Amino acid sequence: MSERRSGIKMFRWMGWIAAIGAVVVALHCGVATSCYIPSEGMEDSLWPGDRILVNRWSYGWRTPLEGWLGYHRLHEQPGRRGEIALFNHPAQTQHSLICRRDLYIGRLLGLPGDTLYVDSLYAVQEPATWDPNLQTLYSYPAEDEAIMDSLLHRLQLSQNRLLWGDSIRHVRSFSSYERYLLEQEKSSRVVLTPVRSEGVHLLVVPSRGSLIKVTPWNITLLRNTLVIHEHRRAEIVRGELQVDGVPVSACRFTQDYYWMGTNNPVNLSDSRLFGFVPHSHLIGKATHIWFSKTPHTPWMKEIRWARIGRAVE
Repeated sequence: MSERRSGIKMFRWMGWIAAIGAVVVALHCGVATSCYIPSEGMEDSLWPGDRILVNRWSYGWRTPLEGWLGYHRLHEQPGRRGEIALFNHPAQTQHSLICRRDLYIGRLLGLPGDTLYVDSLYAVQEPATWDPNLQTLYSYPAEDEAIMDSLLHRLQLSQNRLLWGDSIRHVRSFSSYERYLLEQEKSSRVVLTPVRSEGVHLLVVPSRGSLIKVTPWNITLLRNTLVIHEHRRAEIVRGELQVDGVPVSACRFTQDYYWMGTNNPVNLSDSRLFGFVPHSHLIGKATHIWFSKTPHTPWMKEIRWARIGRAVE
């Protein structure tokens, strides 16, 4: 009798374990997943050793079993500028299934249809409002930002926003008249340098149905996007883009794309390396840090208690 009772008790425990396992798998696949941050690319938002929760419904739920059922997404939602998102590496062509590509995390800097200022160092976090027929881009030392703010306020040009900046230089756009006013201000010690020759370009992020003009600085990016994600036959012949054997000056896209960036301009694990990220590759938005610990330390030591439970921004 005792053996029978112990067998029933063990069977019940196995049932509970199986039920808990099924709930965990269901939550992982259908509601949220966890992601470990291994590098410094997203500091100070995310630190190496952070473990974060990712909401799988943020951009629409991507159904599992892609190898059997194909790619499907329920209740599709667009991404919002500035969100930190988990996504599959868009350029790993050795894996035909999206779900098998490596996981990356980054910030949505450019949304479908946005126009960005992009150079070899970084991408502007705001859509471009610069009219090249009326305005010119100028850079100046980052240490002169306070002086520039004071000048713009004094000349009633305070709506002129900072377009791009790092620890060395900042970039704004000025019309000829605005440049004249700044030059006439005797107290101005800010040296403005045109940046067109410095490799800053306008880059349009493709959206579903959009027609993107081919330029010398985006031709390789557009060609790669057409081949990898649009499954078109595209090649560059003598500096000209040919799609399906026909030379084109503009090309149309069937998906929404995003420009992903990192918090650290030195870290190139973003769209500067792998190009546009299709909406199909987005997994979900990072929401909270559920655990944080200094990497390569004993399990119960160097736990960052102050970071646990913090919202990801």
